[in-house]
Amino acid sequence: MIDNGKLIIGIVAEMKKIERKSPTLGAEPPKGAVVLFGKEGDESNWNVGKIVELSDGKFLNNGIKSKEAFGNFSMHVEFRLPWMPNSREQGRGNSGVYLQDRYEVQVLDSFGLKGLNNECGGIYTLHAPKVNMCYPPMVWQTYDIDFTAATFEGDKKKTPARSTIKHNGVLIHDDVELKGITGGGQPETAMPGPIQLQNHGDPVVFRNIWVMEKK
Repeated sequence: MIDNGKLIIGIVAEMKKIERKSPTLGAEPPKGAVVLFGKEGDESNWNVGKIVELSDGKFLNNGIKSKEAFGNFSMHVEFRLPWMPNSREQGRGNSGVYLQDRYEVQVLDSFGLKGLNNECGGIYTLHAPKVNMCYPPMVWQTYDIDFTAATFEGDKKKTPARSTIKHNGVLIHDDVELKGITGGGQPETAMPGPIQLQNHGDPVVFRNIWVMEKK
């Protein structure tokens, strides 16, 4: 018997449904942050940005790049994966958050998988997450990203980019070195770069995206 969200088995057992929720879900942008998407109208902050209107709200599409470019920054982004039970591996809710349009933090339905470097939370092909924190599809998830850009002397790279990332509030990358771009990334230079929300043809949506620049 199901009673008020609880599964009651006979008179000796009770199972309560647990909804997993990121502790940073809905995080407010700090003073001075650049809000890339917080409400309808903010899609204009992106090249080819569009509103995706669903039954529970209006969200941001993928396959877009921010009009503003960034150097060193902290970033918050929320994403929701579609339920694609007939798809497998990289064809299942695939997208990505590109830092400076160079380094991809993978977005993928990897719930219950191993947590490889090409799965959700991975810095694509460079670093696997410390732990697979991917929630099931149709649940809002968060990335909280701290990024330090590569430095250059002339055209020669002096120090590599670095990043610390939390997925759904849990540390999955701790000041890791990004030795080079990930697949599809733009060449490394001393110039800042935009945020890209990658399009792989899957209906992944985004909301509550803000960036705080750092010196």
